[in-house]
Amino acid sequence: MNNALYRRRRLLNHFNLLMSLCTIAFGLFWLGWIFVTLFSEGFSSLGAHIFSMDTPPPGMEGGLRNAIIGSLMITFFGLLVGTPIGILCGIYLAEFGQKGWLAPATRFMNDILLSAPSIVIGIFIWELVVFQQGHFSGWAGSLALSLLVIPVVVRTTENMLRLVPNSLREAAFALGTPKWKLVSMVTLRAAKTGVLTGILLAFARITGETAPLLFTALNNQFFSLNMNQPMANLPNVIYQFAMSPYSDWHDLAWAAALLIALTVLTANILARYLGNKHQ
Repeated sequence: MNNALYRRRRLLNHFNLLMSLCTIAFGLFWLGWIFVTLFSEGFSSLGAHIFSMDTPPPGMEGGLRNAIIGSLMITFFGLLVGTPIGILCGIYLAEFGQKGWLAPATRFMNDILLSAPSIVIGIFIWELVVFQQGHFSGWAGSLALSLLVIPVVVRTTENMLRLVPNSLREAAFALGTPKWKLVSMVTLRAAKTGVLTGILLAFARITGETAPLLFTALNNQFFSLNMNQPMANLPNVIYQFAMSPYSDWHDLAWAAALLIALTVLTANILARYLGNKHQ
């Protein structure tokens, strides 16, 4: 009886292992197919003109310079606005939010914001900023992206600070260290690698977002550094060019998609490396 039970459990274990491997292979197959397609279609379109020329009219030679610069500016200011707010909120939840109702309510709202569709954020900023100003702008795009940055940074900062051993806090308190100095000089410094990982993950998330920018920054065919005006960006260039009937625009869309994929892949690999190093 024991031998029969052992064989049945062993058979069940092998079956579950086989199903798990098949599931992994299924997911990796589609991921690999996506990357192979991106590289095969996008790499052939890459060249010096991509970084030196602006998006062209149909049938003319051009590149993605204005869209690359616009994406970098919008993403940078989105991180600049969202990161400090997320870090401060994460510090409060981890270090000061042990009692009271405010911390649980903040976590609940942060979870809602973390799972909210990005198009909802875009519509909200459109109503709050774009509609009131009467025009699209790069600042509105950065504000929309900052709302996507905040919940990611909040969650990561809180989790990383909670991993800091309490012995460090107790040692600092024993030396008479005030709470604010404990947070800034001890716990935050110990968790800085994990916090940086959260920032990189937030960057990876907002890099390819199209819907928020479609309602806020829109697009611009010309090179512009004016954040008060509509600004070119890679996600909307991909959306516009991929939907067009022009083959030269399709090539630029593939090149833009490859650039975004490589950026997100690099950010995720770096975040994974820093996360493992922190552990």
